[in-house]
Amino acid sequence: MENAGNMDKMTTLSEVMRKLSERGIKREFRMNEKEEMKLENSEKNYHPSDLTILKTYRFEGDSNPDDNAVLYVVKDTLGNRGMIIDSYGADSNYSGEKFDSFLRNIPVEENDEYNF
Repeated sequence: MENAGNMDKMTTLSEVMRKLSERGIKREFRMNEKEEMKLENSEKNYHPSDLTILKTYRFEGDSNPDDNAVLYVVKDTLGNRGMIIDSYGADSNYSGEKFDSFLRNIPVEENDEYNF
């Protein structure tokens, strides 16, 4: 994980996901094949202005660049919290510019509540 302050704490994607799950964050925001961002088990179509990034975690594989991933803790305007998970670099989970543009347009309010 990139954040030096967290180096001795959560070091893997699965550890962070487990900790988030313990805090009730289990659902994932995903962009579907129609390039619509949806919260898992929801029909609502989100726009970047409907979301806020509360925390960003970056993970780098020690020996394999394919292990690079990023996890965003996100909340919507109604207070629903979830995560966006993506491999980054050439192996992104999402093809095309739409996903990257969507992420760049989500407001960021880093929250110390998720420093673990």
